[in-house]
Amino acid sequence: MEKSWKEAIKKVLAESSIPLHYTEISEQILSRGYYVTDGATPAATVNAQLTSSIKHDGEKSPFMRVGKGLFALKNSLATSIALSPASIPDKLEALAESDMESSDSIIQSFGMYWQRDLVVWRNDSKMYGKQQALSKPVDFGKQKGIYILYDHHTVVYVGRSIDRPLGKRLFEHTVDRLGSRWNRFSWFGLLDVTQEGSLREISLNTSLAGLVATLEALLIEALEPPQNRKRGDDFSAMEYIQDIDPELKEREIQNTLRSIEQKMRGGS
Repeated sequence: MEKSWKEAIKKVLAESSIPLHYTEISEQILSRGYYVTDGATPAATVNAQLTSSIKHDGEKSPFMRVGKGLFALKNSLATSIALSPASIPDKLEALAESDMESSDSIIQSFGMYWQRDLVVWRNDSKMYGKQQALSKPVDFGKQKGIYILYDHHTVVYVGRSIDRPLGKRLFEHTVDRLGSRWNRFSWFGLLDVTQEGSLREISLNTSLAGLVATLEALLIEALEPPQNRKRGDDFSAMEYIQDIDPELKEREIQNTLRSIEQKMRGGS
């Protein structure tokens, strides 16, 4: 295991024959055990480390930005595959394209097609998500923004959670007229996520172009039109994958233990 984020980043880039997006770098660092963190935003941390090194270390920085969000080691560029879009895997190309311009998107984070039955629904519901599989879970129950309810992949309702947080708003939909009509949901949040995993409001200075780009991105994410290869211009929000509520995990463990106990009693 490396002693710092910087050393871990260098190791991942040294092992790659192509430039990597900072989200891919952070995923490889955690999955390979090159660095351990209890932070909730490892991808953002990696991006900050790379950007800071290039800005402050100048020519002495070991890193080079080869596209918005794409990085490589300087001494590996000569031996890497040509740095053209055709040489970058589709996943990384899409990430790079979504970052090509500076962003003023009002959406800070989002989750797609989360499962209703992985949340313990109550008046102050907690909704857990992770930036990456091995990162710290974040509770988005207090998030504010826009949400979509689905019956599998069919949209049945679109709403907003401004005066009431997202967790409370969705809980209400478990007991109202929509209660039996949805089993998945997506959300697009206005609150930013800190490194510690809490939510915070940030000042928004969004231009008309930024608002239009955000609307385009929301439609692309929700409708998934087959001819759109990227989310939309200026949409730099971080996607979070759903994590099961710890209370449900505990219930599952207890049920398993009871089942084992019953089998042991039956066999004695």
